Amino acid sequence: MSTRMFAITPSGANMVPMYCKRLIRPIIGAVRIFLLALTLVASAAWSQESYPSRSVRLVIDTSPGGVTDLFGRLVAEALTPRLGQTMYVDNKPGASGNVAIDFLVRSPPDGYTLMIASGGGLVVKPFLERGLAFDVMNDLVPICNVAEVAHILVVPASVPAKDVADFIAWAKAQPGKVYYGSAGIGSPPHLSMELFARTAGLKLVHVPYKGVGGALPDLLAGRVQIMSMAIGSARPYLKTGQLRPLAAGAKHRLTNLPDVPTAAEAGVAAWEMSAWFGVFAPRGTSGEIVRLLNQHLQAVLEDPKMRERLHDAGAEPVGGSPESFAERYRADHRMWGQFIREIGLKTE
Repeated sequence: MSTRMFAITPSGANMVPMYCKRLIRPIIGAVRIFLLALTLVASAAWSQESYPSRSVRLVIDTSPGGVTDLFGRLVAEALTPRLGQTMYVDNKPGASGNVAIDFLVRSPPDGYTLMIASGGGLVVKPFLERGLAFDVMNDLVPICNVAEVAHILVVPASVPAKDVADFIAWAKAQPGKVYYGSAGIGSPPHLSMELFARTAGLKLVHVPYKGVGGALPDLLAGRVQIMSMAIGSARPYLKTGQLRPLAAGAKHRLTNLPDVPTAAEAGVAAWEMSAWFGVFAPRGTSGEIVRLLNQHLQAVLEDPKMRERLHDAGAEPVGGSPESFAERYRADHRMWGQFIREIGLKTE
């Protein structure tokens, strides 16, 4: 028999027909590819199943007691059983939220450090603050828009206006003599009132405070005559009659204030203002982790008990995909950036 059809090993002990080797090579190659693909799938599945394997930190950019803090604690409480690991809150107030943001962007992008923050303060930072050590539009990964809180226009009992039309007429009769308070230059209450004044054609005087809480005593006393704020901040004084709501900056009437007209119903359709509160991860966090967290948050927001707790706080649950949240984030950045440039707003 001819030896041309056999391959002889260096030892000469094992002989495999060469035609068999030609048949086996493609099979071996296919098996290798299959095993590699199987390994990658198993690895990805193991990665998803193993996260989280320890507690998760939820950074809050404000002090305990505020609206962001409340929503952060609700989220952490609801996600803990779903994740199978403790999610704990870590308040890092300071520098208008910059302390918390800086901490987040410097954290490993492994899903174990997240942040909840209000969008109003985030999207305007590039236009109002200089020398930031981070880029809020590129260093943060949107995971889920948790809730939205509409602003309401409120006046103290000493102001005679009963509705928006009354207030506009009253303010136009004394241009430059009507004051409004805010939580500081560039804050959502400030931008909201600037938008309202522009929409209504009013000349109002801005009085910035260090937070809504700092402005409330002067508002209640009538030293400032109007403010835009979240319903949660105004609710105690609405109940006592010390503050009167004129309009809600939402497309639909609020569940907790069904008798208060929307901006459109009040004749100032261009004035719409709400604050959203979303969860973020640092840049570089894997898409698998982002989607997993989003799915859990979506399930939390669909829970009737969570929805009731958010409604009690004056908020509307939002939810949605990471992509829809990212688009809202970018859209608000563009809108408020243009508005800030148009009115020439600068920090002092």
